[in-house]
Amino acid sequence: MPACPVKLSRRKNSVLNGINMITVYGIKNCDTVKKALKWLDLKNIDFQFRDVRNEPVEATDIARWLCHLEADKLINKSSTTWRSLSDADKAMAAAGKITDLLLAHPTLMKRPLIEGDGILHIGFKEADWTALFAV
Repeated sequence: MPACPVKLSRRKNSVLNGINMITVYGIKNCDTVKKALKWLDLKNIDFQFRDVRNEPVEATDIARWLCHLEADKLINKSSTTWRSLSDADKAMAAAGKITDLLLAHPTLMKRPLIEGDGILHIGFKEADWTALFAV
């Protein structure tokens, strides 16, 4: 992983590159994202939702995530989007061009991805989120 200037620290009112609220990245019609958003609502956790189809991520977002996550955890290789990619596009992942690939195909991102308050996590499992948010 590249050296990362952004540290993940969890403390009251912590800020991660200007992020002081949980942001949930995903697509609105994803069942897992729907479950995650419902869970956050039930736990009264403030968040903002960012649909990556309507509001694509930027290269700086991806670079920040890659500082703390392995590239293969960021790409959903079992998705419909992945299966529909050309061999040349799939080769981009193997060549480490994850940023370019996600900019071109934002729905390749595993989801939900949550970021903020010192948290950077992919996927939704209730037990994991309960531990992450200490609820």
